Amino acid sequence: MIDMRWSIVATALIVLIGNCCSALGAPPNIVLIVSDDQGYGDLGCFGSDEVLTPHLDRLAREGIRLTTFYVTWPACTPSRGSLLTGRYPQRNGTYDMIRNEAPDYGHRYTPEEYAATFERIGGMDTREILLPQMLKEAGYVCGIFGKWDLGSLKRFLPAARGFDDFYGFVNTGIDYFTHERYGVPSMYRDERPTAEDKGTYCTDLFRREAVRFLHAHHERPFFLYLPFNAPHGASNLDPKIRSGAQATDEYKRLYPKLLRDADYVRRDFRYEQNALVHNPASRRLEYVASITCMDAAIGEVLDLLDAYGVADNTIVIFFSDNGGSGGSDNSPLRGRKGQMFEGGIRVPCIVRYPPRIAAGQVSDAFLTSLELVPTLLHLCEVSPPEGITLDGFDMLPTLVDGVPSQREEMFWQRRGDKAARAGHWKWVESSRGRGLFDLSRDIGETTDLSASQPEKLAELQSRFAAWRAEMDAAEPRGPFRDY
Repeated sequence: MIDMRWSIVATALIVLIGNCCSALGAPPNIVLIVSDDQGYGDLGCFGSDEVLTPHLDRLAREGIRLTTFYVTWPACTPSRGSLLTGRYPQRNGTYDMIRNEAPDYGHRYTPEEYAATFERIGGMDTREILLPQMLKEAGYVCGIFGKWDLGSLKRFLPAARGFDDFYGFVNTGIDYFTHERYGVPSMYRDERPTAEDKGTYCTDLFRREAVRFLHAHHERPFFLYLPFNAPHGASNLDPKIRSGAQATDEYKRLYPKLLRDADYVRRDFRYEQNALVHNPASRRLEYVASITCMDAAIGEVLDLLDAYGVADNTIVIFFSDNGGSGGSDNSPLRGRKGQMFEGGIRVPCIVRYPPRIAAGQVSDAFLTSLELVPTLLHLCEVSPPEGITLDGFDMLPTLVDGVPSQREEMFWQRRGDKAARAGHWKWVESSRGRGLFDLSRDIGETTDLSASQPEKLAELQSRFAAWRAEMDAAEPRGPFRDY
């Protein structure tokens, strides 16, 4: 009984101290959570009556849900580079994937062969300044637990880019249990490869490390970056595994109908005839169960913020790095990951910051991941680096007071695929389709208005050309540009 009373007193003191720190104007903490390939409709708070996301739904009830939020690229690497630099991929130099293609055709690299591949030696230009480096001057401790994807040589790793603590994988995808990318061990602790947790489901590991970080650093300003790989497909050479995400039995049992219908089918699969792969129910099962497991991990982080009394002084941001892939639900949007239609670049986003953002809001304001760095720097009273062009703005006035967004246009390019949005107009020119669309009336991009609105089409194409000229004139950055 005495021990229990002391525990209650200790918890009350922790909460009291945290509330006092918040009242005294302590710098706000930051928790940035990014999912991987999550569909626009794959959260309860974004309309799903299937996917179980109680903790993200709670976050939405306590904050603001952003329904017109875009990322800068329809796939992983460039999108993640932009959210940490506040710069278009074409400006920061990471405007394509840092990955090897050979495993897509069944090739397993030897260690010696892999060591000389682009996936191993490529990385974001070291002249780029990332958000944790900017926060250092304000005394923030910074941790990342999950998917890095911006280079695996020491000069590219999180420890060299402002992070104090890192546990996760360094490339663009892994097997959730072996932590290998197509047979290549990929998990790191700080600057060293590690296989210490091989066999343990990786979402549980990222949750464990985030909890450890909060236990250690909740008494000082912190930036916790939690980039999950869920619900990305598993990077395994076996088509039976790689044709879907991966989830544990505990969370798959929460979806009895999908579990009942889950099976494997034989069909042609890229590099192997008649390979055994997930059927649609099985692929969906692994996908949604991996989301629910991730949601539980997020819930533990939110609960810990409450327990330490720092939730009121912590801005929590959640979104997906790009549109949903296999097994996802991007409705009502057209397209998916890798495409320039809305389903590839418009993503679910939630922001909670109790001191300033009223609970239970929904905003259709035109906003993007380019706004994150300017917003967080302003909130933390940190000046942006001198001489560095940021491509976004502080979006807090929009989130807090409903001020119209400063964002009037946005541009995307993936090799030959192009897109532009200006106001409510969207232009797409890509290998998967093209057209001019009025998003205010046609969010699903079903009706091409190019013929009836030639002047608007020419306007968006002209704006895109001006943006492209600005990107080409910027100081060149690697790893793709010639300089």
